[in-house]
Amino acid sequence: MSNPAAGKQSLSGIFMLTLCAFIWGTAFIAQSLGGEYAEPLTFNCARSVLATIFLSGCCLLFDKMKGKRPTLLGSDDPLYKERLIKGGITCGLFLSLACFFQQVGIMYTTVGKSGFITALYIVLVPVLSYIVYRRSVTLLQGVSVAIAFVGMYFICINEGFSINKGDLYTLISAFCFAAQIICVENIIKNLDGVRLSLIQFITCTVVNGVLMFIFETPSLTSIMAGWAPVAYAGIMSSGVAYTLQIVGQKHVSSVVACMIMSLESAFALVSGWLILGQAMSSREIFGCCLVFAAILLAQLPDEMFGLGKRKK
Repeated sequence: MSNPAAGKQSLSGIFMLTLCAFIWGTAFIAQSLGGEYAEPLTFNCARSVLATIFLSGCCLLFDKMKGKRPTLLGSDDPLYKERLIKGGITCGLFLSLACFFQQVGIMYTTVGKSGFITALYIVLVPVLSYIVYRRSVTLLQGVSVAIAFVGMYFICINEGFSINKGDLYTLISAFCFAAQIICVENIIKNLDGVRLSLIQFITCTVVNGVLMFIFETPSLTSIMAGWAPVAYAGIMSSGVAYTLQIVGQKHVSSVVACMIMSLESAFALVSGWLILGQAMSSREIFGCCLVFAAILLAQLPDEMFGLGKRKK
């Protein structure tokens, strides 16, 4: 007999991951609107501050719910704390780069295109893993890279064979997001995921905070004027959505989780059209369809099609 509790957990996990994808997808709206009030480093610093505050509260609350003594790092073991801090700083540096290029890029491209280009990190992760760690790449992952490349051509290259600088910056951010994910994958073992994210956003706050005073002219008035997009990006996208991802993935397989979260790009496209009125050409929509297909294909095991794994 099937286990009703397991089914309920699976449905709850699917719901949480779908909500996570929705928040991340619509957060591109917040980033686009936020860029009208604050420069990229300033906007990212403000959202990182809010994410840090939210995740700090989550860590303390989770400890209290478990009956443990509330601590930000979750352990008195100096080796554990050292691994957590070093790992969080490393991930935070890559995340700072990714968010910077994404925020600059969205100033020059549409929300929908930004969502699909950013989602390429799902395809890029196995490629970079092979380059850096010589990890095996499946046949379907190789095919997905080729399909994604064709899709990117239709999305980014116009009829004059030139690429929009916003699309280029966003593509760079996708590589940075992929690098950050690989770092998390290699660091997260036996570490608290929420606390790792907390250190990560503390790092983002410091990096963006220092650089914004060097390269930008931050204004508290401007930040307060754009408080709504900053709050949505900081609390909902960086805080709530990440927590939903962590909890949701406990009840859903990694393949299904990646497929659900890839809906982020579709939500970005639809929200950009409905809220900002950003239409896309048939050429760009076709490219988005190819990228979405590549993202889904990259998550499927070769065995589903009777194919064996291939090492390159």
